[in-house]
Amino acid sequence: MEAFLISTGIVALAEIGDKTQLLSFLLAAKFRKPWPIIAGILVATIANHALAGAVGAWITLLVGPEALRWILGLSFLAMAVWVLIPDRLDAEDARFVRLGVFGATLIAFFIAEMGDKTQIATVALAAQYQAFTAVVIGTTLGMMIANVPAVLLGERIAHRMPVATVHRIAAVIFALLGIATLFGAGGRFGF
Repeated sequence: MEAFLISTGIVALAEIGDKTQLLSFLLAAKFRKPWPIIAGILVATIANHALAGAVGAWITLLVGPEALRWILGLSFLAMAVWVLIPDRLDAEDARFVRLGVFGATLIAFFIAEMGDKTQIATVALAAQYQAFTAVVIGTTLGMMIANVPAVLLGERIAHRMPVATVHRIAAVIFALLGIATLFGAGGRFGF
């Protein structure tokens, strides 16, 4: 349950102001069809985060417990810094419009999420908790918590959201996870 809750919370916070959330606003404004957009976000996120979770699980097989503790601890600390750097939406993230609402959302979201902070967080969380299903469901739920309101409410909430504050909170959580991991909190890897 811890893996699920941490994964949900950290990704929901990290996603605020992220380029995929900006993409949600853009798609909502362009198409004005929220349900195919939400379905595209869900399918793209499940596929992307399942891939990321599998990479995280695979890493635990390759790296010894002591090295994994350092890799994960430093990765969480790096994420704490990265989440403070504002994202921007590239014009090419919206180039799939000809595929229809669902198709454009699915492809654009999957590609935009590749190498994104929430995907990297999913890799690290899956390695940390060694709970593939709980982490993938949690990170997917976190993405939906952040992006569904963006699609449904669009511009009405975009300017009211305290993005910098939310990013600082996410950075603190990532930093705490990093420090706790470096100090061997939870003893997940036998250290």
